[in-house]
Amino acid sequence: MAESSTRRARLDTPRETRRQIVRRPAYDSDRLGVFAEQFARFLGTASFLIYMTLFVVFWIVWNVSWPDDSPMRFDPYPFIFLTLMLSLQASYAAPLILLAQNRQEARDRVIAEQDRQADSRAHADMEFLAREVASLRMAVGEVATRDFLRSELRSLLGELDERAEAGSPVSSAAPDQSAPPAS
Repeated sequence: MAESSTRRARLDTPRETRRQIVRRPAYDSDRLGVFAEQFARFLGTASFLIYMTLFVVFWIVWNVSWPDDSPMRFDPYPFIFLTLMLSLQASYAAPLILLAQNRQEARDRVIAEQDRQADSRAHADMEFLAREVASLRMAVGEVATRDFLRSELRSLLGELDERAEAGSPVSSAAPDQSAPPAS
């Protein structure tokens, strides 16, 4: 009997899944976004302005040229339907333009983040290279250069020449420890 009471739903706790009475329409947000971008690009062209101007001029000429009681006149009130059409077009155009701007802003944000990451990597690389160049300068400062070795050898040769002229034997100089023994 305990099992049957736990299986029954309690009224004070919500259900795990919510049952939808009316299904929401499913749409592909990327497809809608691409459409919005194309629509916004078209609204920003001169051809759209020309088409819209021709449409409004045609509407006005058509409704003014026919008498008031003619069935050919499709806007019996003084351009109320034209105003309604233009308002409807604007009410759809504004959200689509905003959607296109939001998508562009998201792309710009991603590109800016990638640029920041690339800049930080380049900055780290430059700092590393600067440290390497500084360490090489310090190492080169401690290395004997060719000119330094030549000047030292010249001074040693000069000392040897002075000793030879003074009559002291060359062999009295300290023997070379690094030279291999003669065999």
